[in-house]
Amino acid sequence: MTTYTKPPVDPDLLRFSEKNDYDSLAKYLIGNNYRYRENIIIPRILGPVVIKTNEEKMIEATVESCPFKSLTSCIIGYGLGAAVGLFTSSLMPNVTDPMAQQNQTAREILREMKGSMLSYAKNFAILGAVFSGVECCIESARGKSDWKNGTYAGGVTGGLIGLRGGLKAGLFGAAGFAAFSTVIDYYMHQRS
Repeated sequence: MTTYTKPPVDPDLLRFSEKNDYDSLAKYLIGNNYRYRENIIIPRILGPVVIKTNEEKMIEATVESCPFKSLTSCIIGYGLGAAVGLFTSSLMPNVTDPMAQQNQTAREILREMKGSMLSYAKNFAILGAVFSGVECCIESARGKSDWKNGTYAGGVTGGLIGLRGGLKAGLFGAAGFAAFSTVIDYYMHQRS
């Protein structure tokens, strides 16, 4: 028969048992005590918790920045304005002289449509960029995301656009656009 021999004892384990230092023994057996993200609290609501990588955080910060929001609103406004311009130019052709012959060529009609589309597209692009940029700056300055941001941004945007027609037009534009923004914000938040 073979005899049972004890395995060699780790000298660190002997040191812990001699001093009755069980706290250090637990740390020795479990592993290091270093926490990688000490101050982060990750709430678990539904599903597994996924910690974002630095690249994801960088892209998210870029997408949520005011210049990106302004540029996006400008591009979307340009497209929407072009569609509205196409629609309005197809409904009412721009006939300059009612006594002139009504024989417009297709080329002339397409030129008028192009002019109308570009005019609407530029106006909608400027409107979207200014409103979105002002609203984002107000939201960043206030530190809140509520209906007042849209109202203030609408007032500033309407006032800036209305100032081309004078001070009175600027005041009416500010009041009208602020009221419109407030109604739209109220309607959108009531639905959700």
